[in-house]
Amino acid sequence: MLAYEMILAFLLLGGFVGVMAGLLGIGGGGIMVPVLTSLFIYHGVSNDMVVHLALGTSMASMVVTALSSLRSHHAKRGVLWSVVKAMLPGVLLGAFAAAFVASLLSTAFLAVFFAAFMLFVSIQMFSNKKPKSDKGLPSNARLFFVGGGIGSISSLVSIGGGSLMVPYFVWRNVDIKQAIGSSSAVGFFISMAGTIGYLISGWESTHEEAFVVGYIYWPAVLLISAVSFFTAPLGVKLAYRIPVANLKKIFGLLLFILSIKMLVSVL
Repeated sequence: MLAYEMILAFLLLGGFVGVMAGLLGIGGGGIMVPVLTSLFIYHGVSNDMVVHLALGTSMASMVVTALSSLRSHHAKRGVLWSVVKAMLPGVLLGAFAAAFVASLLSTAFLAVFFAAFMLFVSIQMFSNKKPKSDKGLPSNARLFFVGGGIGSISSLVSIGGGSLMVPYFVWRNVDIKQAIGSSSAVGFFISMAGTIGYLISGWESTHEEAFVVGYIYWPAVLLISAVSFFTAPLGVKLAYRIPVANLKKIFGLLLFILSIKMLVSVL
């Protein structure tokens, strides 16, 4: 049976990542992975699989969050579906394959890679630099490869891809609100493909009595998703009403602190 403090932690985590998913177009993995890693370590999960379990659980938790965010952005006509469709095959292939790559990597390597990537994301958010370009969107063939690269990295560190896609779309002269909305749409498909990948690649680690199937701890997924489904639309509304520059700086700093804490806990 889940301890009450664990239930409360998962519910609070779901509320926070839901708002961030809608507001900034990110899936929340930057927050979920280090928090879940700490919770799993505290409750005695083996160090050999703790990061894998955090990655898989985070990815599965993002499915509902991303779907809720996607629906809200679509209702506001904030999704460029032609672009999303062009990227989709590469995104699905990259996200699915990367989950199997993650299963072959050590906990220490995954922790270091995750922390290094989150450092990059936090610097990007804190600096709030807006890429300047006179370029438009590329051909569908190039979007396929861009989708594959973003899907692979996103699945490997269990994020929705917004930290990569939003700057890319802005660089390609896409309106910021449509960049966030389109990122949410792609993030939904990344989370779906990544979840299936972590489910299959971690099948030998299944522990049904502990509600672990593959690299996914299902009680956490259900509790986080139950709250994030309702808070993601709130984030979308805020994205259309308030400037997010200062919030991105605070969030970037939080990502950095949590990633370092995770690295110290694992190593």
